[in-house]
Amino acid sequence: MSRKKYKIDLDIIFLGWVSFLDKVLFARHLALMIKVGLPLRESIATIQEQTQNKKFKKILGDVLKNIDNGKSLADSLAQHSKIFGSFYINIIRAGEESGTLEENLKYLASHLEKNHELKRKVRTIMIYPSIVLITAIFLSAVIIFFVLPKITVIFKSFQIQLPLTTRILIGFTDIAKNYGVLILFGVIAMLIILFLLARIRSVKFIIHKIILKIPLIGPIVKNFNLSLFSRTLGILLRSGLPIVSAFEITQETLKNLVYQKELEKTANEIKKGKTISDYLKKKERLFTPMASRMIGVGEKTGKLEETLLYLGNFYETEVDNSTKNFSVILEPLLILLIGLAVVFIALAVITPMYEITKGLHF
Repeated sequence: MSRKKYKIDLDIIFLGWVSFLDKVLFARHLALMIKVGLPLRESIATIQEQTQNKKFKKILGDVLKNIDNGKSLADSLAQHSKIFGSFYINIIRAGEESGTLEENLKYLASHLEKNHELKRKVRTIMIYPSIVLITAIFLSAVIIFFVLPKITVIFKSFQIQLPLTTRILIGFTDIAKNYGVLILFGVIAMLIILFLLARIRSVKFIIHKIILKIPLIGPIVKNFNLSLFSRTLGILLRSGLPIVSAFEITQETLKNLVYQKELEKTANEIKKGKTISDYLKKKERLFTPMASRMIGVGEKTGKLEETLLYLGNFYETEVDNSTKNFSVILEPLLILLIGLAVVFIALAVITPMYEITKGLHF
């Protein structure tokens, strides 16, 4: 392990992480201080004194030293690119070069907050189904390993023809009892292998492509990426960045590799003199006809930034609606699946009991 890596690990252990909120408040507070006329260095020094995060305080100390040595704010932050990211740094760089640092910091803080809220909405929809599935798996394990073995022993002792559901249940219980540990380790090993494979870029690309085609989930992921793409590109263009550079930075902010690849291709087409809409029209499964046509109108009218920001808000609303619909559809589906499992077990247990009691009666 290199000294640099070791130092970074020690910083994380002793100083903690730089949170999303730290970065948002830095941009917002810095914009406010510049607006009221405070010099840049004094503004950063004031924020450093107020922050409670030891890691962020140390970073701002490094930034102040670099500014004292004649470096720009963007170049100073670039030395901590893993913390701030290319989007954050380039927005500030564009603001410094164009003399609109205050406005760019406001856009930056607003953009970060909106993207954070968008990600929060997507994560929230997975909480309820995850809780239900974990509970169902836990209860199923208790029933399979502790309850059913005792019941199936009783059924095997009676000389009667057992129903199909009961025979299936007994077979499943025997497999779980005899090979349960092997199955458990096999599942864990498979999950670990899948996790490691998913880190390979080519495999990850295939996974991302499949996710976009899954009903209910696919449209949410699509709208989420369209919202990030539109708002990020719009903010970067409004900040004064060249369109090719803006595309390259936007590409880095998107997590879905399918969209990353398409943005890379779009940037290459723009270098050849083609418009954004010309390429996006060929990929309307990813970018939708509405997006490509509105971007085309924005390019023709010279209002591309405004069009992109409008699309960003529009697709954010679509994500919100999709997540609500997802929850509405998923809840009854989960209840139905759990209900079917309960009915199956009930039939498998009650039916032979009925046959046994009927035989005793006669």
